[in-house]
Amino acid sequence: MPRTKQKAHAEAPASPEKLSTKAYARELEQLHVELVKLQQWVQQQGLKVCIVFEGRDGAGKGGAIKAITERVSPRVFRVVALPAPTEREKSQMYIQRYLPYLPAAGEVVIFDRSWYNRAGVERVMGFCTEQQVNDFLRGVPLVEQAIVHSGVILLKYWLEVSEEEQTRRLQARISDGRKTWKLTDMDLKSYSRWYDYSHARDEMFKATDTDIAPWRVVNSNDKRRTRLNIISDVLASIPYKALPRPKITLPKRQKPGDYREVNYPFKFIPEKF
Repeated sequence: MPRTKQKAHAEAPASPEKLSTKAYARELEQLHVELVKLQQWVQQQGLKVCIVFEGRDGAGKGGAIKAITERVSPRVFRVVALPAPTEREKSQMYIQRYLPYLPAAGEVVIFDRSWYNRAGVERVMGFCTEQQVNDFLRGVPLVEQAIVHSGVILLKYWLEVSEEEQTRRLQARISDGRKTWKLTDMDLKSYSRWYDYSHARDEMFKATDTDIAPWRVVNSNDKRRTRLNIISDVLASIPYKALPRPKITLPKRQKPGDYREVNYPFKFIPEKF
């Protein structure tokens, strides 16, 4: 159940000097090795892991998720980013559409935004009533308690970004052709409502930062440190062991026998590089 005493909230502290590209790559490589060990342990032990990422637009959720998943199997580490609900889904209990995506044995499911949309963007943008928000905030701790009691390891991360850094990142989405797809009309509308989001965040924490499913707050002003810190915390939060690795040697290839290379006009792509 929700804690009776709300923890004081402070803006994200200033980050130390940014990591060099070389230092970041070195640390990330080691963490990726550990994630592979975790993946094998999750499969062997039949663990069920659910990781929730929330935060303002531009807080770095997508980059953190990519850093986690880029060296592991998408069949084990599944990312869920649901679109807007259909008319049928709108008529369901709010959290119902998310439940089918929870992990089965041997899976890690990562939610890129989650049922907490109701406490955040939907509340701030007026897509639901205050009564619906209040009902959600009262009910979600009970649902999460049931999720955890069913054997799911539930990790909830809130990425905390400063006003200045959010502005810089959203400006980059405007000017960088690789990032324009990240900037939506909703991002622009929500950008002007910083303090509405702050109020919604505070109310969400007060109601849902529970002993059984606590919020883990991440200073996300430095993307590289954010990703390393999150992966480190995930690894520290799920007890695992490195499974024995059999010695592997490549087998000898078969001899060509009567095979001869064919003179076929393969359609190779143009080599521009």
